[in-house]
Amino acid sequence: MASEESERYFVFMNYDPEYERLRSKRTKKGSYELDLYISKKHDELLANTFEPGSYIKTLSLVIVDGFAVEITDDQANVLRSVKEVRVVEKNQELA
Repeated sequence: MASEESERYFVFMNYDPEYERLRSKRTKKGSYELDLYISKKHDELLANTFEPGSYIKTLSLVIVDGFAVEITDDQANVLRSVKEVRVVEKNQELA
C-alpha cells in the first residue's frame, strides 16, 4: 500500500505556447506577467486535479515551467496522467 505521507515533488509541464511567448518578452512587465501566468496556471492545474487542502504548492519555477508541490505518492501518480504534465519527480535529498 502506498504511503499517505506527503513528500516534495517537482512537476514539469509540457510545451505551452503562451509560456514561451511571455518568456520571450524579457521586459520587467513581461517578467511580472510571466510570473503571474505561470503561478496561476500551476495553481489551477492543482485545484482541478486534487481536493483543496490535500496538497501544498511550495513554489513555481518560471525558468522551466514547473513547480514544487508536497503530495502523496498516489497524488504524484495522478499528476503523471494529466495531459499538461511532462514529468513528475520526487525530490531527492542530496547526501
